[in-house]
Amino acid sequence: MPDSDRDREDEAARSRNNLLFLAVAAIIVIIGIWLVNKLIDLRNLQNCLESGRHNCAPVETQSR
Repeated sequence: MPDSDRDREDEAARSRNNLLFLAVAAIIVIIGIWLVNKLIDLRNLQNCLESGRHNCAPVETQSR
């Protein structure tokens, strides 16, 4: 195989690997943001309950 064909295949493989890494990194960042927001919500609920209040959790009602 000539070197130019091998270089093109190596470059294509690197590009695929870079895109895969970028996708995995983006998924990890999105999951991390979701997790931090969930932890903040739980911390706020715990602070509300520890202060002695009883109406801390939001109540969802059906719209008419």
